[in-house]
Amino acid sequence: MKKFERVNKLFNLKGKVIVLTGSAGLLGSQYAQILSDAGATLILVDTNIKKNEELKNKLNKFFKTNSICVDTDITLKDEVKNLALDIKKKFGRVDGLINNAFLNHAKNQSKNGTNSFETFPANIWNDSLELNLTAVFLCCQEFGKIMAKQKKGVIVNISSIYGISGADQRIYGKSKLNSPVSYAVSKGGIVNLTRYLAAYWQKKNIRVNTLTLGGVQDNSYQSKQFIKNYSEKTILGRMAKKDEYEGSILFLMSDASAYMTGSNLIIDGGWTAW
Repeated sequence: MKKFERVNKLFNLKGKVIVLTGSAGLLGSQYAQILSDAGATLILVDTNIKKNEELKNKLNKFFKTNSICVDTDITLKDEVKNLALDIKKKFGRVDGLINNAFLNHAKNQSKNGTNSFETFPANIWNDSLELNLTAVFLCCQEFGKIMAKQKKGVIVNISSIYGISGADQRIYGKSKLNSPVSYAVSKGGIVNLTRYLAAYWQKKNIRVNTLTLGGVQDNSYQSKQFIKNYSEKTILGRMAKKDEYEGSILFLMSDASAYMTGSNLIIDGGWTAW
């Protein structure tokens, strides 16, 4: 066997058709790059048409892939259903799904100041659960149907440390960047949705796992004080860089995690370890 042959085989995604929601976002675009580098053909799903088109062109040019981008409202069942049918018709199968899209509460709160539980608006609660949880359910439902018929598939649902632990109110102060109740509930729901689906599709050869993330540094809206406060809560003493989850998503989508399902991979710099 040649040097690195086993490594390359484990992480090789050449020819795999993978649906990625929230592809144009900070982390979605990073996932898209590492998956394309591994040879995957991506279905880039995002309502930010301009950024998504730019991402697609960049990926296909640099990695010589054949990815496409679509503008689909994944909170609407009919749109998700039609997307799944279109992909099946075009590619003949769906090998993977990454439920990455979510409502960025922190940015919304920095503008609206909706960080108080007692005054948290019901409409924002509904919007959050609709995109963060209901859309995940719909995507798993429609793409899972295809995977069940072909008896093969991989699903990764993206959660957060605030889906498995309480938000430490002390680090936010007056920054209005507090993670609200709707985010915690939706991300917590994802963890058990993953377990449910892994068990439901037993013996269907569909692996379903959660990737739980810690905070990513984003200077576009995070203050220096917030970054300092957050960093002091982690064992590694800093927030994550935007490219530091690439290895995790590649592991979960590839054969490197072939015996892993119903699990929650927590990558948080040690936030939840003490």
